[in-house]
Amino acid sequence: MAAKEKDKAKQAGAGGFFKGVRTEFGKIIWPGRDTMVKQLIAVVCVTVVAALLIAVIDFGAQNLIDVLVKINA
Repeated sequence: MAAKEKDKAKQAGAGGFFKGVRTEFGKIIWPGRDTMVKQLIAVVCVTVVAALLIAVIDFGAQNLIDVLVKINA
């Protein structure tokens, strides 16, 4: 008898969970097209700037290592 009650409680819990998820999804305010385009442009710009910064640091570090290796050789 106790096992059947646990199964019912699990089913009710799972059903309640998904019902709550559906309710919360209904409360979401999705951004408009203009907002999405602005955010996309911002993300692409930040990504490009970060990539360039990493490339410059990598290039500088590699040249520094090459200079140090030539000094010791």
